[in-house]
Amino acid sequence: MALLTPTANISLAGYSIRSTNSAALSALLQERLVGHIKTVLVFANANCVMQCQHLRTWLSGENVVLVNDGIGVDIAAMMVVGHRFEENLNGTDFLPFLFTQLATQQKVYLVGGMPEIAERAGKFIEAKFGHQVVGIQDGFSRIDPVLLQTRINSSGADVVLVALGNPRQEEWIKANAPNLNAPLVIGVGALLDFLSGTVVRAPVWMRALHLEWLFRLGHEPRRLMRRYTIDIGRFLSLCLRYPRDPLKQVKANGVRR
Repeated sequence: MALLTPTANISLAGYSIRSTNSAALSALLQERLVGHIKTVLVFANANCVMQCQHLRTWLSGENVVLVNDGIGVDIAAMMVVGHRFEENLNGTDFLPFLFTQLATQQKVYLVGGMPEIAERAGKFIEAKFGHQVVGIQDGFSRIDPVLLQTRINSSGADVVLVALGNPRQEEWIKANAPNLNAPLVIGVGALLDFLSGTVVRAPVWMRALHLEWLFRLGHEPRRLMRRYTIDIGRFLSLCLRYPRDPLKQVKANGVRR
């Protein structure tokens, strides 16, 4: 099956999503961290695409790196241009990989999650990856945005992980990232739940077959049933409705067979 090249982008539902792999993406982010180039990383799964339609212009900005996450966008890519993405780049797998690849210790600030979950996730990051968690703001306590910006900047954070779910985390990043000194801000969804051990990952074989969504659905059917049935159908329909010219996209981006 043909793959999009690691430097290709594909347009889905009005979003330009980068096709790359973990090694290339981590190298890019490290380069930007060293150069102190303000960067926002967003993992575009089907739910993000549907929930963040009002943020499409911002998500297309030069400082935002938008990468594919999940089987939904892979199916959409096959339907739109006949080519899947280079690698599934979900935050739960990529962030631990990134933390192991960074050449120097980074200062990390966590925003979101329940207080005890965020604290456990922070301890895990320090113990497992050796990076320093310099502050935590849970997602349930109210705090003045300017005060939180000041706390994050005072902490000297290099990386800010925002775990508020779609579209809250993207809205928060859009509103606050311009006022943060941290060069890298990442929307991480349920990452803190996984790092803290609160939520169990699917077995490796299910992840390899892109079936983690089925595992999660089996564990949280009430919360996720609509997302993985009705909403995924709406997402695919939206992708197909957007103007597309597969031949022109393939010629512009190139493919590897």
